[in-house]
Amino acid sequence: EIGFIYNILTEVNKDVQNEGWVFNTELGREFPLSSGKIPIPANVLRFDLHGDHHDRAKNLIRKNGYLYDTNAHTDVFTSSLKLDVTWLWAFTELPPAFKRYIISRASVRAATQLVSNPQLVQLLQQQEALTRATCMEYECNQGDHSFMGFPSESTYRTYQPYSVLHR
Repeated sequence: EIGFIYNILTEVNKDVQNEGWVFNTELGREFPLSSGKIPIPANVLRFDLHGDHHDRAKNLIRKNGYLYDTNAHTDVFTSSLKLDVTWLWAFTELPPAFKRYIISRASVRAATQLVSNPQLVQLLQQQEALTRATCMEYECNQGDHSFMGFPSESTYRTYQPYSVLHR
């Protein structure tokens, strides 16, 4: 049972981090060339070309541990690339809110598969929902997200009626 629970925790850890949170996502991370190829570390969950909404000439995947362009059918590049990356971090390196959420989510899975008690599963699902809300609060506080979709390094100044008086 211990091995089973450990596997559930490992799977849930990957599932939660794969969503891409502010603590494990980097935008515009440069990946350098190594002998004409760009190696992708094992702890990269997912990636995409930075700013690919402007440049659709490359379609990148991981193949044999290296970056591979499916449009050009090659894993050889002439320069380094900037990627938006979602990393997989060790459980011990996660923020406390996410540790609690992963444990709650794994406990629901374990209770569903090991214990035939619907009331317990329902109580654990309520706890999971509360811990997810804590994660969302962490994300909103730490992320500096913009409702208007502006880049994080920019600001937007709203209309200010008193500025009309300066004319």
